[in-house]
Amino acid sequence: MKVTNQNIEIDGIDKEILRALMGDARTPILEIARGVGISGAAIHQRLRKLEKSGLISGSKFTINPKILGYTTMAFIGIYLDKAMSNPEAVKHLRKIPEVIECHYTTGNWSIFIKILCRDNEHLMQLLNKDIQSIEGVSRTETFISLQQQIDRQIPI
Repeated sequence: MKVTNQNIEIDGIDKEILRALMGDARTPILEIARGVGISGAAIHQRLRKLEKSGLISGSKFTINPKILGYTTMAFIGIYLDKAMSNPEAVKHLRKIPEVIECHYTTGNWSIFIKILCRDNEHLMQLLNKDIQSIEGVSRTETFISLQQQIDRQIPI
């Protein structure tokens, strides 16, 4: 790994390590080491450098929301009456557990959020009671996802 002008250049070995862990973050280090042809200690050292550089940060398990009964995914564009309302609106959105992403955007909306709901009725309840009642929210525009067709990270 080489850092130049705030950019990180990773070599072929780093790429192999990252691809293996992106495929399954639980892949044993020694299995990766055998595949790459270097020691487990060298893998650990490279991973520490990659973490320190900020390129990678931790690992996580992915929960299937459908198993928990959350079958409706929606994207909501939120129009604010003033840009100054953004921090307060986000503060309220953080309190809604179904909001899983929140983006400050250019274009028509001030804020764009991704939410998971049990069904359309739950979505309507969240919109009417929780989101549209936030001070500064003038209106919303909702898009229901019928099916997620791509889910990936940037390729290494």
